Amino acid sequence: MVLAYWHIGREIVEQVQGGDTRAGYGRQVIDELARRLGQRFGRGFSTTNLKYFRLFYQAYAERQPRIRHKSCDESGNRGQIRHEASDVFAALASAADQATCLAGFSERLSWSHYRALSKVEHRAARQFYEIEAERDGWSVPHLERQIHTQLFARLLKSRDKAGVMDLASRGLVLERPVDALKSPYVLDFLDLPESHQLREAGLESAIIDKLQHFLLELGKGFAYVARQKRISFDDEYFYVDLVFYNVILKCYLLIDLKLGRLTHQDVGQMDSYVRLFDDQCTTEGDAPTIGLILCAEKNEAVARYSVLHESEQLFAAKYVTYLPSVEELQRELQRERRLLEPRTGGGRKR
Repeated sequence: MVLAYWHIGREIVEQVQGGDTRAGYGRQVIDELARRLGQRFGRGFSTTNLKYFRLFYQAYAERQPRIRHKSCDESGNRGQIRHEASDVFAALASAADQATCLAGFSERLSWSHYRALSKVEHRAARQFYEIEAERDGWSVPHLERQIHTQLFARLLKSRDKAGVMDLASRGLVLERPVDALKSPYVLDFLDLPESHQLREAGLESAIIDKLQHFLLELGKGFAYVARQKRISFDDEYFYVDLVFYNVILKCYLLIDLKLGRLTHQDVGQMDSYVRLFDDQCTTEGDAPTIGLILCAEKNEAVARYSVLHESEQLFAAKYVTYLPSVEELQRELQRERRLLEPRTGGGRKR
């Protein structure tokens, strides 16, 4: 079906439209073609479907029309990674041109998957979603959610140009704790009340009620461990809001939920939690615990001038309870890049 629709799309673009790829071209021609195909072959050739076939071909015109029987992991698709310092948004555009194209189409993805992928504008992002959907067995609704919530863009915050290229050519590979994190986290599925009526306990309860959705938003490899996990210091007890374990990185993730703005006290508290948890709860073979402060608003001064800026184990990220626009995500990414500039001036990126 995938190959048939690719060929039909090619015929529409190359033969019916004479190579003109403009989306609005030939409406009457497409309507007439749909009518004739419907009479001859039956259902499945409506005007809407023919437009999808055309869009599919336009998105994958350089792709060889065959089904590959090797996964993207085995196909040697690494791309050419360049390490020049560059603005991450310019890198996104160049990655689309430089990323090596996958060979053929995946036998693990249906026409519905490729129809959703065809709507992704940037080739680098489209290829990233294709790799992830194939590798992790994403359903079509989950793929559509990841596209609509701009997962690719949210993962760019901790990556330089080489990192953008790596995402486009290999997908998301977890090698360091920072690889598993994104910003912002989109929690629109929680159906939370107005912010002035919300309490931290209510946010935590909502996450537990929608735990499957939250695990999908956290990303690959995470398993739920505990809620309000108790750790002790001398005769005092402390409680961590949520604890997860990443089976790929082999480490625990502690999450502290904050409704307001990030403070130095929040960072100091999480630092203590991570140290105590490492001392009391980890076992042989576990990597160092990482701590994530999920807050409604990040404080740039705290992020820049606290232990967050240098630590490999402590992170803070913003969460939003609605689906952000592309413009909002771009502003968020630009803000994150400003925070990283002093560290990424020629050294190691995080």
